Amino acid sequence: MIKKYGFLFLKGMAMGAADVVPGVSGGTIAFITNIYETLIHSLSQFDVRAIHLLLKGQFKDFWSHINGTFLTVLFAGIFTSILSLAALLSHTLETYPIQLWSFFFGLVFASIFIVGKQVQQWKLFTLISFALGAAVAFWITSLPAVAGSTSYGYLILCGALAICAMILPGISGSFILLLLGAYATVLEAIADREWAIIAAVGIGAAGGLLSFTRILKWVFAKYHDLTVALLSGFLLGSLNKIWPWKEVLVTFTKHPGTPEEEIVPIVTQNLAPDGLWLVALAIAFCGALVVFGLEWAGTTKSKSVQ
Repeated sequence: MIKKYGFLFLKGMAMGAADVVPGVSGGTIAFITNIYETLIHSLSQFDVRAIHLLLKGQFKDFWSHINGTFLTVLFAGIFTSILSLAALLSHTLETYPIQLWSFFFGLVFASIFIVGKQVQQWKLFTLISFALGAAVAFWITSLPAVAGSTSYGYLILCGALAICAMILPGISGSFILLLLGAYATVLEAIADREWAIIAAVGIGAAGGLLSFTRILKWVFAKYHDLTVALLSGFLLGSLNKIWPWKEVLVTFTKHPGTPEEEIVPIVTQNLAPDGLWLVALAIAFCGALVVFGLEWAGTTKSKSVQ
């Protein structure tokens, strides 16, 4: 049991590490590590029955209903990773951007095949679903950012849309905030401890999470192959966002004029490969090996249990 939850904690840490990097989704890691559908199902269990059990004081039944141990261990890993690895990943992204993006590019590229294997039968409609997912993700990652609003209603909407994107493999929640013009606003609010803005985004995120996961659960149960094909298409289309060679067009400065000052790129455009392409290719290959290694370990473990 300890070993089981230890691995789950590490999966949560991997999800948190992915979420720290703009353009990479924790949902991708959840899919790679075979906990995606369990996560969606568990989050969707925060329903009327859960509230009823909680109000009646039936805490054990409530905990079992929402798969509480699974969620607690997973989110503990996510938050531990965000708190401990954020500075390291931010430094790596600033110092070795091509190498880090190459690793994630290889990771996501290999994930397309791992996720695609979960489609039981590739037919015409599943192929169309895959192509649609790729086109939509590519289109989203190519959109220019808009000038957002600082009204609380708009921020609630941004939080809801960002968390929905974060759940989907291949689409980053932080990138959706960028497209909606709320990325800098949220970063400033976190840096300056503006709790009203943080609360508005949090309320939207909580509402979006609870409602969207229930929709996803229903879609998975009803149209499993079409949904998985669509999500694997999202992964393919998202490669546009994590292309290693970028030119930074717009930046945002966190904590200006202080020792903690940090420049965050928020608008970039892709460039042709430079002289580091061989290094980048080797690192991308390592990222792909990590994914295939995780898939092999998961398959071996499943066979040993049987």
